[in-house]
Amino acid sequence: MSAQRDLDLLVLGDVNPDLVLSDPSLDVVFGQAETLVERAELTIGGSGAIMACAAARLGLRTALAGLVGDDQFGAFMREAVAGRGVVVSGVVVDPGVHTGLTVVLARPGDRAILTFPGAIAAMTADRVDRTLLARARHVHISSFYLQTGLVAGLPALLRAVRAGGATTSVDPNWDPSSEWDGGLRDLLGEIDVLVPNEVEACRIGGVDNVERAAHALAQHGPLVAVKLGADGALAVPAGGGAAVRAQPPPGLPEPVDAVGAGDTFDAGLLTGLLAGEPLLDALALACACGALSLRGAGGTAGQPTLDEAMASRRGGS
Repeated sequence: MSAQRDLDLLVLGDVNPDLVLSDPSLDVVFGQAETLVERAELTIGGSGAIMACAAARLGLRTALAGLVGDDQFGAFMREAVAGRGVVVSGVVVDPGVHTGLTVVLARPGDRAILTFPGAIAAMTADRVDRTLLARARHVHISSFYLQTGLVAGLPALLRAVRAGGATTSVDPNWDPSSEWDGGLRDLLGEIDVLVPNEVEACRIGGVDNVERAAHALAQHGPLVAVKLGADGALAVPAGGGAAVRAQPPPGLPEPVDAVGAGDTFDAGLLTGLLAGEPLLDALALACACGALSLRGAGGTAGQPTLDEAMASRRGGS
């Protein structure tokens, strides 16, 4: 492999910490009432940063490009993500912005998410390190609907990436505006892999059936892999075709925290696809990775190694 392709993955993503407050019976009460919680932790957050950490944990040579402020949250993120083996030279520090922050209120099986976007929305395509782009075999965009400043430059950026021989993917995540477009539909022709969850796929596809939504989106070009939570995942090949389904492996411990499970799923799917695995095998690996990530609190504590994920996948086959 040439020096130009010495990175497997470059993630263009949100780089903000999560403050996770968790309790089995957590409920928010206003009126100046004080509620005690069982656990509080400042962790690596942002879909992009969590996904990059998961990919590095699985053995992909991974870099992260994003934007943080010159503040304590930004310094925490750069140090913590680098500590997990991710190249962070593409994370720009701008004293003119504040690092975003997400507060996660978590209880078993559910969570509420409060996000201050901060620098997330200020990231632009011209801030992406072109040297890192040229080195990557694959470029992944996380939190499409939060990175509003990045959107305008994405068509040209992704066309250049694909013209150079690399592949691309997008995880749209939730759309706070509830419009479910924001330029994404026009971008589908430049995306090789789209990885929404079930609700996101239906909203973007404009239909209320997840398999029909996946087929509708795949007709525009990308492989569409839809995360179905406890029901695993389904995927429709690029351009359409028969859907394939995979289930989470059996015999896993009780879930601790679902934060970041979808991002770890993304990393598992790309790990399989970049290794040339058949779609069903890559989808099963993704399900194993997402399920195993539930073992720990926060987005990165439970992320598996490739050996762990492969062993779990075999147990579910």
